[in-house]
Amino acid sequence: MNQTDVENTAAMIVDVLTTYGLNVIGAILVLIIGWIASKWVKAIVLRMMRRSGKIDEMVTTLTASATRYLVLAITIIAVLGQFGVETTSLVAVLGTVGLAIGLALQGTLSNVAAGFMLVLFRPFGIGDFIEAGGISGTVKMLNLFTTELATPDNVHIIVPNGQIWGSAVKNFSHHDTRRVDWVFGVGYEADINQVSDVIKDVIGSDERVHADPELFIVVSELADSSVNFTVRAWCNSADYWGLKFDMTRAIKQRFDKENINIPYPQTVVHKAD
Repeated sequence: MNQTDVENTAAMIVDVLTTYGLNVIGAILVLIIGWIASKWVKAIVLRMMRRSGKIDEMVTTLTASATRYLVLAITIIAVLGQFGVETTSLVAVLGTVGLAIGLALQGTLSNVAAGFMLVLFRPFGIGDFIEAGGISGTVKMLNLFTTELATPDNVHIIVPNGQIWGSAVKNFSHHDTRRVDWVFGVGYEADINQVSDVIKDVIGSDERVHADPELFIVVSELADSSVNFTVRAWCNSADYWGLKFDMTRAIKQRFDKENINIPYPQTVVHKAD
């Protein structure tokens, strides 16, 4: 490269910097301000909607998330304006590009639509324990694209909204009460009336068990090695697991005290002659 080429290259670089340098700096500043403003606006929307106390938390988080993305979209338009792109032309371009992007990102857009459907029909709320899309957990947040869950062992799971909306949703927190089911097996030599009385005394005396509907105790099966009792009791939803585990332990201890045998599978081996 000779001296003339070097001088021409240097002149071109100076010309580009002179023409677009301020625009580039301005665009970077707009991006930084827009990014900060989007978080700031989201925080304001969250604070104002939560302060009212009348808006569901799920609606609040989704609205705040959508507001942030709107600010970011305005920021991008402002950045393009720094380079002389006209707004009217930009709208036409965005319409065409938006169609192409929409076809390419059908899954992402379906998650957005699913998010709004979840807010509209409200199959669950923040703090509910649900099972959806093959995943169980407590709902922590609903965003524009995803739903955040925490499993019982406190693992954070992010699920696409479309996966939840497109599947059956089990909401274990929807009702104030739940039914707890147990199956207790006893030996064939046991007095079934005594067993029934023991179960009624142990479970029926727990203050978490509701009197209405009343405690349900029946002999449900004459199995291969046991007589099975099916027991059903109603309690508050918050007491479900505590009652189920506590009564399983209490029944075992009471059966031992009353000498009621709980059979278990055994293998008998005969020695050949």
